[in-house]
Amino acid sequence: MKPVFLYDTTLRDGTQGENISFSAKEKLKVAMMLDDLGIHFIEGGWPGSNPRDMSFFNLAKDTSFKNARITAFGATRKACINVEDDANIKALLSSAAPCVAIFGKTWDFHVNEIMKNSEDENLAMISDSVSFLKASNKTVIYDAEHFFDGFRSNRVYALETLFCAAKNGADYLVLCDTNGGWLPFDIEKAVSDTMAFFKKKCSSGEIAHIPDIGIHAHNDSGMAAANTISAVRVGATMVHGTINGYGERCGNADLISIIPVLKLKMGYNCISDENLRKLKKCSRFVSEIANMIPANNRPFVGKSAFAHKGGIHVSAVMKNPIAYEHIDPEKVGNRRRVLISDLSGKSNIEYKGRELGIDFDSKEINSRDIVSKIKSLEENGFQFDLADGSFKILMEKLTKQFKPFFELKSFMVTIIKEKDRPCTSQATIKISVDGKDKITVSEGHGPVSALDNAIRKALNKFYPGFLENTSLVDFKVRVIDGREGTNAKVRLIIESRDENEIWSTIGVSEDLIEASWQALSDSLQYKLSKGKK
Repeated sequence: MKPVFLYDTTLRDGTQGENISFSAKEKLKVAMMLDDLGIHFIEGGWPGSNPRDMSFFNLAKDTSFKNARITAFGATRKACINVEDDANIKALLSSAAPCVAIFGKTWDFHVNEIMKNSEDENLAMISDSVSFLKASNKTVIYDAEHFFDGFRSNRVYALETLFCAAKNGADYLVLCDTNGGWLPFDIEKAVSDTMAFFKKKCSSGEIAHIPDIGIHAHNDSGMAAANTISAVRVGATMVHGTINGYGERCGNADLISIIPVLKLKMGYNCISDENLRKLKKCSRFVSEIANMIPANNRPFVGKSAFAHKGGIHVSAVMKNPIAYEHIDPEKVGNRRRVLISDLSGKSNIEYKGRELGIDFDSKEINSRDIVSKIKSLEENGFQFDLADGSFKILMEKLTKQFKPFFELKSFMVTIIKEKDRPCTSQATIKISVDGKDKITVSEGHGPVSALDNAIRKALNKFYPGFLENTSLVDFKVRVIDGREGTNAKVRLIIESRDENEIWSTIGVSEDLIEASWQALSDSLQYKLSKGKK
């Protein structure tokens, strides 16, 4: 079985996604994480397009990478100029990257209608660019932009563009579904036909060997991962994608899904077992740098990927996990989770409690009474499958194992509205830790923000620096029954994170500030319990 090379383009194609941007230093941090994961090629950016990308390559020059080859991205030379005079080609060489990826036009529609170029000149642009970069001792990856659409429109010309790159020394030919509109069975046929084309060229002596074929798929039809796997199945040996599928429009093929499929389902040793266990950590790290909330339902690494809610499911998983899990979650750095709701049974409670470190061995603990209490709370608006942090606190209280890290004495929140000016908020809070009281005052952009700032300020006196890397990443409010009007209960869920994990807490009350305090208090108690014993 041929090896499959992993090519990550998060730092270039991924940044074309909406609301995603990296500084040069952030790019270097991500590149080092990808290198540690075992990625073979890391596309750092387009040095000819902006100063930030060139800054990344300057930083990369002084960085040692143990697995990856840093790759600079660019285009073939412009029409009707000498390749050595092309500014983009010069920038690729100036990047000092050992590997370069250049894209060229494959679709005759783009050549004739968009570029207003001749087909012969386009072939010359590909030939000149590849041969010039090979003469400069670069590993050359040729990205055949819009290959599959070009293949459908004019097969002869599309294959001719690839042949020009191959005969001039391109090391890899990457077939791009740039518009993301193709389906797996069509991808398989096109890749197979392309490989057959090169076998004939090799047999006839027109080229010395069959080049390695790659696949670069976009997700506009939701098929990017499937199309990538289909291409590998019929012989592609280079896989392009991004971490978490970030990218323009609907994104790129998601390496976080593709890597375990290649490794665990298809038997390709694309990364080591040890590195595969870093997959979730890598996914979370990149989402953190990108300032994007991780998708709970992301396959393999998502928070919900191995989450079980129904009592029958949990009972079966406790006997043998393969009853409802397709792989061992630990292989990709994830873990099994059992959710708690009004659908829960005794097995859910006991499994979940032990998972959270709750001691169930005492004869005084009655699991059925706990189930009954939780179902009663859920009838009143709580939803514990959304709030692991609050569930842990509740379980400790119900089993008399809760040891608070602080106690609330009182708080007061003041909202001030002046004419023609936005509201301002101020919170005063009094807490007690080990019998010592502390009163603090803080302002915020709203009442909950002010309360959050005040409690953190107070806790910092007792636990200095411990909450420094803890932040609120999501804040959701839902009216449980709007028929009560302004007297209706609200359910408030806070999602918090630190450098290691994300946790959720919940509050329910007719008073929004009270619900906020319940969730905020649980979040901070949970965080303190993870590191302060």
